[in-house]
Amino acid sequence: MRTIDEGPGRMNAAELDRPPLVRARNVSKSFGGVRVLNAVDLDVLPGEIHGLLGENGSGKSTFIKVLAGFHEPDPGAELQVNGEDVPMPLAPGAFRDYGMSFVHQDLGLMPTLSVLENLRLGTFSRASRWAISWRKEAQAARELFAEFALDLDPAARVSDLSGTERALLAIVRAVHEMRTLRGGARTGPGMLILDEPTVFLPETGRRQLFALMREIAADGAAVLFVSHDLDEVREITDRVTVFRDGLLKATVDTAGVSDADLVQLIIGRELPDYSAEHVAISADGAVESDLAVRVSDLSDERLRSVSFDLGAGEVLGLTGLLGSGFERVPYLLFGAFAAGSGSLEIAGEKLLLPAMDPVKAIAHRMALIPADRQRDGSVGSISVRDNAMLRVIDRYTSWRGLQRRRMARDCERTLERFDVRPPIPGIAYQSLSGGNQQKVLLAKWLSAEPEMLLLHEPTQGVDVGARAQIYRFIHDAAGKGCSVLCASSDYEQLALICDRVLIFDRGRVARELRGSEISKDRIAHECYTLADRVDPTGPAATDGQADQVRAGGR
Repeated sequence: MRTIDEGPGRMNAAELDRPPLVRARNVSKSFGGVRVLNAVDLDVLPGEIHGLLGENGSGKSTFIKVLAGFHEPDPGAELQVNGEDVPMPLAPGAFRDYGMSFVHQDLGLMPTLSVLENLRLGTFSRASRWAISWRKEAQAARELFAEFALDLDPAARVSDLSGTERALLAIVRAVHEMRTLRGGARTGPGMLILDEPTVFLPETGRRQLFALMREIAADGAAVLFVSHDLDEVREITDRVTVFRDGLLKATVDTAGVSDADLVQLIIGRELPDYSAEHVAISADGAVESDLAVRVSDLSDERLRSVSFDLGAGEVLGLTGLLGSGFERVPYLLFGAFAAGSGSLEIAGEKLLLPAMDPVKAIAHRMALIPADRQRDGSVGSISVRDNAMLRVIDRYTSWRGLQRRRMARDCERTLERFDVRPPIPGIAYQSLSGGNQQKVLLAKWLSAEPEMLLLHEPTQGVDVGARAQIYRFIHDAAGKGCSVLCASSDYEQLALICDRVLIFDRGRVARELRGSEISKDRIAHECYTLADRVDPTGPAATDGQADQVRAGGR
């Protein structure tokens, strides 16, 4: 067995020949006559970190939800854990009896409950005691959080936590359950299942999670790890299984397969190079297109006198280290956050940003795609059709009421144009995979033909195939004259789609890159050079900057 410090791909032949810890056979799942998972056979070995890759909508999350008992599989599915037959479908919560613990893509937290209640929900639901000592439970929670260097108040409401804090809470809960279950599971070593757990994590959190995964595997349990990040998968997994269109296409040894081979397995073809046509930039850095947007002296609790211009058809990137403030700009311009000062000129009208709100922003043909699409950008419980057509619903109203049939036809065409899978308008938005949810949001806003498109981490949690499609949607919008502002920590993404990139440091625009200056390495160099100007662990740096500098960045 490998030690905790060793990397992936080091399982020897004897370990690979052992009976699987989890054996799934003929697992299928259909929704409304559409089969989204088709006769999947998968083995996960004890002591293994096993990766799952696939495009959004390929069936990965559906398979995991079948293991959790959230979805009932089609007849004929079989499951064994440590050689014991498991009755299918699993009853709610029964996965714990077999030593399985989950971090789902949507994290599985109850936003109206406290941190402590979410942490202990599974334990409380199974306990036979008649009373709870909240004081003792809170103290135990603080000790657990301290072990993970996590500063969380057990009494805080989950809805008030940041995306990173919610992700860390879900991961700590799953790991804690995993440890507890291994002491009481009737079948022996268990399995931790992580469905895209690193989306909201800073580098230090990601490193800590990987160390925990190695520790769990080294103790003989297994980890099933879903990610769209090929670098992550290659770094941490022993073997990787690729899903495509509901089918299991291949299981390969991670160390023996190239990135190009993985991409071809994932999307079924070679990934085309994306090369956007950039707007012209003059020698002095000015955009040679009509000025469409001017932001002046934008300030709030984190930003200080931020000013920039944005041309019609230009894609302007904003980036910096975690905590530098760039990520707040789209929300301040849209009026989702309150600005302390500043103004926005758009379509010849000057708007005072302290008085800005989303209603005014929409009236001035602005659109916002937030990083947390489920919390801030959509209504998960209503249909794909209602989410996609919300911004243009006025086109289908008359004195006789809503023209539902015409709206449904147009919605089907919109879903087809944006390649949403499955293209079924009536299903719940929350049932879609992350990448297809993002496509629906883009369809919603781009159908309204905005003059300014505000993006925050637009490809977060999106597979490589859908990412190229989203780049094309952004490029097409800019080609029609839309001014695009993209705040992102993905330097490669910025290098691919942006005409200019503004780099933030401690709340100010500290650098501007343009044209041929823009590359992934150059952006990273500028970000970390700026951070090194002061002691990154000292009081002048934010906690996020200090964490990223210590870790060396992503």
